[in-house]
Amino acid sequence: MADDVLIKVDHVSKKFCRDLKRSLWYGVQDIMSEVTARKYEHQLRKDEFWSVNDISFELRRGECLGLIGPNGAGKSTLLKILNGLIKPDKGRIELRGRISSLIELSAGFNPILTGRENIYSRGAVLGFTKAEIDKKLDAIIDFSELEDFIDTPVVNYSSGMKVRLGFAVAAQMEPDVLLLDEVLAVGDVGFRAKCFNSIYKMMKNAAVVLVSHNMPQINRVCSNIVVMNHGQPVFQGEDVPKGIDKFYSYFQGEEEGLVMGSGKAVIHEVELESNGKKGVKEINYLDELFVNIELTIDPSISLSCMQVFILGQELQNVAQCDSRVTDTVIQNTGERMQIVVDLGKINLNPGIYALTIAVTSDNYGEHLAKLYNVNKFNVIGKYYGYAPVQIAGDWTVK
Repeated sequence: MADDVLIKVDHVSKKFCRDLKRSLWYGVQDIMSEVTARKYEHQLRKDEFWSVNDISFELRRGECLGLIGPNGAGKSTLLKILNGLIKPDKGRIELRGRISSLIELSAGFNPILTGRENIYSRGAVLGFTKAEIDKKLDAIIDFSELEDFIDTPVVNYSSGMKVRLGFAVAAQMEPDVLLLDEVLAVGDVGFRAKCFNSIYKMMKNAAVVLVSHNMPQINRVCSNIVVMNHGQPVFQGEDVPKGIDKFYSYFQGEEEGLVMGSGKAVIHEVELESNGKKGVKEINYLDELFVNIELTIDPSISLSCMQVFILGQELQNVAQCDSRVTDTVIQNTGERMQIVVDLGKINLNPGIYALTIAVTSDNYGEHLAKLYNVNKFNVIGKYYGYAPVQIAGDWTVK
């Protein structure tokens, strides 16, 4: 229903100037244009650029929007516009209900006040009475896990402690609109899990906008996504995994082929093979994939093992194949060898992947050679899933 729309962004744009002096002069001109009711020109002037350019979306109660993009894409600027910290140059924004935000690590806290005093200050800003904050105080302190430091000035808090307190206030105050900018990048695993569970609960009665560079976080909680680049929306919709794949497409220039290890083994060549073709760079979902490896091992090593790791788009290990699992031991011939590894049918989510090849001594005590981030290949599929691995399954309907 239209009444459930808590955030409406209609063709919003914001421009900035790279030169400080010229920016101040432009600001004076813009103020005079508003005061005298003259027509305001939205064309770019010298040294100006669009930080946010023509963004539109609606967010309803119960939805979480993931706002992602490379550094400098305009994500934080848009979030500050939503929070009323920056005025847009074009477009219109409508927000309904109580709004809470965590845009900076300090979360708007007064550093000379204690954590307890900041809870009351923050609650008052959100429109709560002292009596209402009194009822929620114990829950806020308990959520933040800062019982021993709640009467300590916030200036002495670490960045993680500030996030704990800020998120605890935002969660327990039950806002209608919650704006989060990279705040979950700080803190331990247990607290982040608690935050995500809290976001799930808040989404029942709130609209959440989450800015993050952590794609598993975005995948985990977001129902909608907007991918920004150079201030413009390059992808938006409800297909969150496809939006994340678009985001990853901007990061394909990382260093490849890093060599590590003791040097007692040399990996000469790694080649991918699928459907009878060698040197492939692209395979379909559930294609069988072979890795052909040519290597030489130092004569002092008689027995060795190998590991093949598949790296995801953030260069994390998403799968591995270890010769020890099948009790396969490589007998060193002293000459150049060819090892063929059948990785089976690849059921990875569509996207770009790479390999890491490692050779270790038989007792796994010494890394003889490790070739990191090589042989990129693209997995093609018609469906973008939320997990790195897609299990086809054998489905029966009765």
